[in-house]
Amino acid sequence: MATRSRGKEGSDDRLFGDPKMQSKIREAIKDMSYLLSRGFSEKSSLPLVGNRYKLNNRQQRAVQGMSEANHKLEKRAENCLQPNQLAEKEVMLDGFNVLIMLESALSSAYLFKGLDGCYRDLSSVHGTYKKVKQTPEAIQLIANFLQENKVKKATWIFDKPVSNSGRLKTMLREFADKNQLNWEIILDNNPDKLIAESGKIAISSDAWVLDNATTWCNMVRHIVDEHIPQKNVVESE
Repeated sequence: MATRSRGKEGSDDRLFGDPKMQSKIREAIKDMSYLLSRGFSEKSSLPLVGNRYKLNNRQQRAVQGMSEANHKLEKRAENCLQPNQLAEKEVMLDGFNVLIMLESALSSAYLFKGLDGCYRDLSSVHGTYKKVKQTPEAIQLIANFLQENKVKKATWIFDKPVSNSGRLKTMLREFADKNQLNWEIILDNNPDKLIAESGKIAISSDAWVLDNATTWCNMVRHIVDEHIPQKNVVESE
């Protein structure tokens, strides 16, 4: 049984928990989003804003995930479906994205609410996915959400090159069979492209997926807000 968590790092309370620091981050998001809306690249805008507000690399990554150009925010809002619109529909889950986000939320790691309303975190698989003690609860929360909203079929997509993705597929398959869930689990070399081009409802907070999918649902946000009362959230505005 896994004993590790996907919690916050030792410096995170100082970097993100202090109200003055959160205010500085919100100002940085305003500047970053303004530059993006004016057509400046993310690559050139982020260090410029980061230097102005004296943000370290971890804080800059948070600002990057919370900022966005206005035209992209408008498009995402137009294409976003509410949970009650999922009945009898098929969804495509960005597997590592949604699972790691919920594991982080359950571990009291900091979540960063983007201007598009999506929660993001600073965790990543670094080529290897490692199960944590919150993994079973995260999977159960997702299963409950899909059942409560009468989703017809859920297809999980995972990045095939990531180590242990095969073990995770087996675990989800066994969970689905045990609970008689209509789930399909796929390992793919380019999961973002597969999800975006499927024509089905995307479940993700990945910016590229949201910008290229036909429709999407902010599942993680709904689950976290409704079922994880103890959470650390940094607001973008």
